[in-house]
Amino acid sequence: MNWALLSGFFLLSTIKFMFTPLGGPAAGLTFFETYFSCVAGGIFGSAIFFYSGSYFINRAEAKYEAKKAKSHKDGTPFKLKKKFTKTNRFIIRMKSRLGIVGISFWIPFLLSVPIGTIITAKFYGHDRRTYPLIVAGMFINGILTTGIAFLLFS
Repeated sequence: MNWALLSGFFLLSTIKFMFTPLGGPAAGLTFFETYFSCVAGGIFGSAIFFYSGSYFINRAEAKYEAKKAKSHKDGTPFKLKKKFTKTNRFIIRMKSRLGIVGISFWIPFLLSVPIGTIITAKFYGHDRRTYPLIVAGMFINGILTTGIAFLLFS
């Protein structure tokens, strides 16, 4: 058991969970080593970003307001952020179609763990089912991606 390799998979899964298991067969890890290191990393990353998501959202809003106030004070024109971007429309469409289960399972998987978990926390952070659904999504998505990786590349 190569602990350095397992910790590398763990750390990579805290950021991008979708593609990390694809490296398991090439690295010589077993199915279970790859699966558990990736799922543990995904759960760890989602815990960090789910429970600190409000901090990141408030920080981004405060930076935007400070920049807007500075621009107003200096008398320079301030260009407002676009609200209806393609990404925002995609996220809202996913929210309305999939609901809490779909968002919790798929957005952290498809986008990335930090961004997807913060978005999920923003929409459904008040619901106590949200984080357990994210964890369940990590287990299910982990078994799917690790299984596909070992079927295709081993």
